[in-house]
Amino acid sequence: MSRKTSPSRRFMVPALLATVLLLSACGEQADAPEMIRPAIVVQPDSAGMRLTAFSGEVRAQREPQLAFRIGGKLAKRHVDAGDRVKANQPLAELDADDVRLQLDVARAGLHAAEADLKLAASERERYQSLLQRGLVGQSQFDARENAWRLAQSRVQQARGQFDVAKNQAEYAVLRAPAAGVIVSRLAEAGQVVAAGQPVFVMAEDGEREVAISLPEQDIDQFKLGQPMVIELWSKQGKRYPGKLRELSAAADPLSRTYAARVSLEDPAAAAELGQSARVYVGNTPTEGQLSLPLSAVTAEQGQAYVWVVDPQSHKVQRRDVRTGAYGESSVPILDGVEPGEWVVAAGVHMLRAGQKIRPIDGDNRRVNLAAAP
Repeated sequence: MSRKTSPSRRFMVPALLATVLLLSACGEQADAPEMIRPAIVVQPDSAGMRLTAFSGEVRAQREPQLAFRIGGKLAKRHVDAGDRVKANQPLAELDADDVRLQLDVARAGLHAAEADLKLAASERERYQSLLQRGLVGQSQFDARENAWRLAQSRVQQARGQFDVAKNQAEYAVLRAPAAGVIVSRLAEAGQVVAAGQPVFVMAEDGEREVAISLPEQDIDQFKLGQPMVIELWSKQGKRYPGKLRELSAAADPLSRTYAARVSLEDPAAAAELGQSARVYVGNTPTEGQLSLPLSAVTAEQGQAYVWVVDPQSHKVQRRDVRTGAYGESSVPILDGVEPGEWVVAAGVHMLRAGQKIRPIDGDNRRVNLAAAP
């Protein structure tokens, strides 16, 4: 009588063979040599005179926000964003039915007060004549005198109310304070707006300037009237003189930068509103300050860092750094890197901590980190 092989034993041998093969494959992969990639390395340079660039936008020197002086329903809008307007040109109108009624009431009140004054003046003259003939007493004449003076005051009061109502009616039409361009529209016909609520933003004709943001760590290096150089994106290669005209006294709470305005000194620049521009500033850094190429510095969650190479093992380690204002091709390193250390200058986003590299220079020549000064 033959014994039957159990199902568990039937699959035990193939499973053991598969496990052995898998372990063998893992052992082969573990023994495979790690691929060492080449990486360009540099040492920090002493930062000499550098040209720092700030991106900005061409703006008008005067950009008022236009609003109605009274509240109401916006009935008509005569212009849109981008339209050129002349001084005193109507831009929008409110529904003026209520202010017209108030003007009519004030006009009627003025007419009534003037009629009362005319009557009081006539009574005063009549009583003065009677007083001279001895037909009335002084007290009766004084009463008419007071009534006449009171009527004069009421006329002045009614005339003031009428002038206010007349102004209110004129305020229902929003007019351009000067010639310029409508930059943006902030309300639409049919919308109810409050007094002082901006309806348009206007860029007045005249001087143009570039709005930039300055980093807080370098704010002490900038002063009002400081000369700068402006390059328009549409006219690359041509640079125009500028001057720091305005500098905010407080940093923006979100970006932690200071808003600044740089005026264009050359009328030949012919800068148009909204154009992109760069503002260049020549700065002399503090003694001992270092700099690295822009490609050597990256950031994560707002923290700048570099990859420092160990000269013996050629392994890289992440090092957080504190940077200054970015220049055209380099960035000053205020803290985090020492002179003589080697830093990866390209492809930093592809590295990981502890990775081994083959250091080379910009000409693809091997660099001996241990022997190099």
